[in-house]
Amino acid sequence: MNKAIGGVELSSLARGFDVTDAMLKTSKVELLLARSICPGKYVALVAGDVADVTASVEEGARRAGPAHVDNFVIPNVHPDIFPALYGSLSETELQSLGIIETFSVSSLIEAADAAAKAASVKLIEIRLAMALGGKAFVTFTGEVAAVETAVKVGAAAAGRKGLLTDAVAIPQPRPELLREMI
Repeated sequence: MNKAIGGVELSSLARGFDVTDAMLKTSKVELLLARSICPGKYVALVAGDVADVTASVEEGARRAGPAHVDNFVIPNVHPDIFPALYGSLSETELQSLGIIETFSVSSLIEAADAAAKAASVKLIEIRLAMALGGKAFVTFTGEVAAVETAVKVGAAAAGRKGLLTDAVAIPQPRPELLREMI
Protein backbone atom coordinates (compact mmCIF):
# COMPACT_ATOMS: atom_id res chain seq x y z
CA MET A 1 0.00 0.00 0.00
CA ASN A 2 1.49 3.31 -1.09
CA LYS A 3 1.32 5.96 1.59
CA ALA A 4 2.88 8.83 -0.33
CA ILE A 5 3.02 10.22 -3.83
CA GLY A 6 5.51 12.67 -5.24
CA GLY A 7 6.66 14.09 -8.51
CA VAL A 8 9.00 16.35 -10.37
CA GLU A 9 7.96 18.47 -13.34
CA LEU A 10 10.62 19.68 -15.79
CA SER A 11 10.96 21.93 -18.81
CA SER A 12 13.37 19.52 -20.56
CA LEU A 13 12.48 16.10 -21.94
CA ALA A 14 16.10 14.91 -22.01
CA ARG A 15 16.66 16.01 -18.41
CA GLY A 16 13.35 14.33 -17.52
CA PHE A 17 14.71 10.90 -18.41
CA ASP A 18 17.87 11.56 -16.39
CA VAL A 19 15.87 12.79 -13.40
CA THR A 20 13.49 9.82 -13.52
CA ASP A 21 16.42 7.38 -13.54
CA ALA A 22 18.01 9.18 -10.58
CA MET A 23 14.70 9.16 -8.67
CA LEU A 24 14.33 5.40 -9.16
CA LYS A 25 17.94 4.72 -8.12
CA THR A 26 17.72 6.89 -5.00
CA SER A 27 15.14 4.88 -3.07
CA LYS A 28 12.60 2.10 -3.29
CA VAL A 29 9.67 3.77 -5.07
CA GLU A 30 7.14 2.67 -7.65
CA LEU A 31 7.14 4.62 -10.90
CA LEU A 32 3.55 5.71 -11.57
CA LEU A 33 4.17 7.88 -14.60
CA ALA A 34 7.14 9.25 -16.54
CA ARG A 35 6.39 10.97 -19.83
CA SER A 36 6.42 14.07 -21.89
CA ILE A 37 3.53 16.42 -21.32
CA CYS A 38 2.36 19.53 -23.10
CA PRO A 39 3.86 22.01 -23.86
CA GLY A 40 7.22 20.26 -24.18
CA LYS A 41 7.55 19.45 -20.48
CA TYR A 42 8.24 16.16 -18.69
CA VAL A 43 6.78 14.73 -15.48
CA ALA A 44 7.85 11.85 -13.25
CA LEU A 45 5.49 10.59 -10.54
CA VAL A 46 6.45 8.03 -7.90
CA ALA A 47 4.73 6.35 -4.96
CA GLY A 48 5.84 4.45 -1.88
CA ASP A 49 6.68 5.04 1.74
CA VAL A 50 6.95 8.68 2.77
CA ALA A 51 10.71 8.62 3.42
CA ASP A 52 11.45 6.90 0.10
CA VAL A 53 9.23 9.23 -1.91
CA THR A 54 10.70 12.27 -0.17
CA ALA A 55 14.28 11.16 -0.88
CA SER A 56 13.42 10.33 -4.49
CA VAL A 57 11.72 13.68 -5.16
CA GLU A 58 14.46 15.67 -3.41
CA GLU A 59 17.09 14.00 -5.61
CA GLY A 60 14.96 14.55 -8.71
CA ALA A 61 14.47 18.25 -7.94
CA ARG A 62 18.20 18.65 -7.22
CA ARG A 63 19.19 16.84 -10.41
CA ALA A 64 16.74 18.84 -12.53
CA GLY A 65 18.79 21.99 -12.16
CA PRO A 66 17.51 24.88 -14.30
CA ALA A 67 14.95 22.56 -15.96
CA HIS A 68 13.03 22.30 -12.65
CA VAL A 69 9.44 23.57 -12.94
CA ASP A 70 7.78 22.19 -9.81
CA ASN A 71 7.82 19.25 -7.41
CA PHE A 72 5.72 17.89 -4.57
CA VAL A 73 5.43 15.15 -1.95
CA ILE A 74 2.10 14.26 -0.36
CA PRO A 75 2.43 11.98 2.69
CA ASN A 76 -0.65 9.93 3.54
CA VAL A 77 -2.16 10.60 0.14
CA HIS A 78 -5.93 10.12 -0.21
CA PRO A 79 -6.57 6.62 -1.63
CA ASP A 80 -8.77 7.98 -4.47
CA ILE A 81 -5.75 9.73 -6.03
CA PHE A 82 -4.33 6.54 -7.58
CA PRO A 83 -7.45 5.32 -9.42
CA ALA A 84 -8.24 8.90 -10.50
CA LEU A 85 -4.78 9.18 -12.07
CA TYR A 86 -5.64 6.16 -14.21
CA GLY A 87 -9.10 7.51 -15.07
CA SER A 88 -10.93 4.50 -13.68
CA LEU A 89 -14.35 6.12 -13.54
CA SER A 90 -16.52 4.30 -11.02
CA GLU A 91 -19.29 6.83 -10.58
CA THR A 92 -22.20 6.57 -13.00
CA GLU A 93 -24.40 9.25 -11.47
CA LEU A 94 -23.31 12.81 -10.88
CA GLN A 95 -24.94 14.33 -7.81
CA SER A 96 -22.95 17.49 -8.34
CA LEU A 97 -19.69 18.06 -10.17
CA GLY A 98 -16.51 19.73 -8.95
CA ILE A 99 -13.70 20.72 -11.29
CA ILE A 100 -10.34 22.25 -10.37
CA GLU A 101 -7.97 23.32 -13.15
CA THR A 102 -4.32 24.29 -12.68
CA PHE A 103 -1.30 25.36 -14.69
CA SER A 104 0.86 22.42 -13.53
CA VAL A 105 0.60 18.70 -12.85
CA SER A 106 2.19 19.04 -9.41
CA SER A 107 -0.22 21.72 -8.21
CA LEU A 108 -3.19 19.73 -9.52
CA ILE A 109 -2.31 16.55 -7.64
CA GLU A 110 -1.84 18.60 -4.46
CA ALA A 111 -5.22 20.29 -5.06
CA ALA A 112 -6.95 16.96 -5.74
CA ASP A 113 -5.58 15.45 -2.55
CA ALA A 114 -6.65 18.50 -0.50
CA ALA A 115 -10.14 18.43 -2.05
CA ALA A 116 -10.61 14.69 -1.42
CA LYS A 117 -9.51 15.06 2.21
CA ALA A 118 -11.68 18.14 2.85
CA ALA A 119 -15.10 16.64 2.17
CA SER A 120 -16.93 13.46 1.33
CA VAL A 121 -16.43 13.49 -2.44
CA LYS A 122 -15.47 10.80 -4.92
CA LEU A 123 -12.69 11.63 -7.36
CA ILE A 124 -13.61 10.75 -10.93
CA GLU A 125 -10.48 11.56 -12.91
CA ILE A 126 -7.20 13.44 -12.78
CA ARG A 127 -6.27 14.50 -16.30
CA LEU A 128 -2.64 15.51 -16.72
CA ALA A 129 -1.40 18.00 -19.28
CA MET A 130 -1.87 16.03 -22.52
CA ALA A 131 -3.82 18.03 -25.09
CA LEU A 132 -4.34 20.65 -22.38
CA GLY A 133 -1.48 23.03 -23.10
CA GLY A 134 0.36 21.84 -20.00
CA LYS A 135 -2.59 22.39 -17.67
CA ALA A 136 -4.27 19.68 -15.61
CA PHE A 137 -7.67 19.18 -14.01
CA VAL A 138 -9.50 16.95 -11.56
CA THR A 139 -13.20 16.08 -11.53
CA PHE A 140 -15.17 14.77 -8.56
CA THR A 141 -18.74 14.23 -7.43
CA GLY A 142 -20.76 14.17 -4.22
CA GLU A 143 -23.46 16.14 -2.45
CA VAL A 144 -23.56 19.82 -3.36
CA ALA A 145 -22.22 21.12 -0.02
CA ALA A 146 -19.39 18.59 -0.03
CA VAL A 147 -18.40 19.43 -3.61
CA GLU A 148 -18.48 23.16 -2.86
CA THR A 149 -16.23 22.62 0.17
CA ALA A 150 -13.83 20.40 -1.78
CA VAL A 151 -13.63 22.93 -4.63
CA LYS A 152 -12.88 25.75 -2.19
CA VAL A 153 -10.16 23.81 -0.34
CA GLY A 154 -8.58 22.34 -3.48
CA ALA A 155 -8.57 25.72 -5.23
CA ALA A 156 -6.90 27.30 -2.21
CA ALA A 157 -4.17 24.63 -2.28
CA ALA A 158 -3.39 25.38 -5.95
CA GLY A 159 -3.74 29.10 -5.33
CA ARG A 160 -0.96 29.06 -2.72
CA LYS A 161 1.51 28.33 -5.54
CA GLY A 162 -0.19 30.81 -7.86
CA LEU A 163 -1.09 28.01 -10.27
CA LEU A 164 -4.89 27.90 -10.08
CA THR A 165 -6.57 28.39 -13.46
CA ASP A 166 -10.19 28.01 -12.35
CA ALA A 167 -12.47 25.96 -10.12
CA VAL A 168 -16.22 25.39 -10.29
CA ALA A 169 -18.95 23.46 -8.50
CA ILE A 170 -21.96 22.49 -10.63
CA PRO A 171 -25.08 21.37 -8.73
CA GLN A 172 -27.22 18.79 -10.53
CA PRO A 173 -25.16 18.66 -13.73
CA ARG A 174 -26.80 17.41 -16.89
CA PRO A 175 -26.10 13.67 -17.49
CA GLU A 176 -24.54 14.49 -20.88
CA LEU A 177 -21.51 15.86 -19.03
CA LEU A 178 -20.66 12.36 -17.83
CA ARG A 179 -20.29 11.20 -21.46
CA GLU A 180 -17.78 13.97 -22.11
CA MET A 181 -15.67 12.97 -19.11
CA ILE A 182 -15.20 9.32 -20.07
